[in-house]
Amino acid sequence: MATGATAELGDARHLAADDSAFDVVLVLGPMYHLPRRADRDRALAEALRVLRPGGLLAVAGINRYASLFEHAAYAHLHTESMRESIGTILATQVHDGKKAFTTAYFHTGEQLREEVAAAGFPDASVFGIEGPAWSLLAAAERNTGQSFRESALFESVLTAARMAEAHPELLAASSHLLAVARRPV
Repeated sequence: MATGATAELGDARHLAADDSAFDVVLVLGPMYHLPRRADRDRALAEALRVLRPGGLLAVAGINRYASLFEHAAYAHLHTESMRESIGTILATQVHDGKKAFTTAYFHTGEQLREEVAAAGFPDASVFGIEGPAWSLLAAAERNTGQSFRESALFESVLTAARMAEAHPELLAASSHLLAVARRPV
C-alpha cells in the first residue's frame, strides 16, 4: 500500500532536502541526542530551512526532571549510585551515556521554547506529553505488576495532563516535552 510518505537516514544538522521542501518537519530525537547547544541550534536551523513558509514544526525534548520522577516511581532513587547519577543530570542537564542510558540533554520547557524561538519560530508553544501525574501511574504499574490502562487511575492521570496544558509551570512534571510552531510566512 502506497502511503505517499518517504523516509531517509541522515543527520539533523545537515539535511539533504532542498530549501522549503516540506509542509511538516518532525524533530523527534535530535534535541536530546545533541548535548551541545551549537548542534541543537544547527538542527533547528536545518528544520527551518527545509520547512515551507507557514509549515508546521514539532520538536521533542526530554524534561530536565524526567529521571528524578522516573527513578522515584521505579523505587530505586534512594540508592547512592542512582542519587549521584540523577544529581549530575539535575546539575548539568546532561547524561554522559556511560551507564544505562545514551548521551542525552535534558531541557526545561522554557529552554526548549527559547531554542525553537531563537531558531526563527517566534510563536513556539511547549506542551507536556505525559502530564504531571504520569509517575503515579508508572509507580502503580511497576510496583503491582498490573496494567491500569482501563482504570479510574489512568483516566485521572489523563485528565491531569489535559488540565495541566493551561499551566506552563506544570511542564516541569512531564517526562517529555513537545514544542510546536509554524515557520513564519
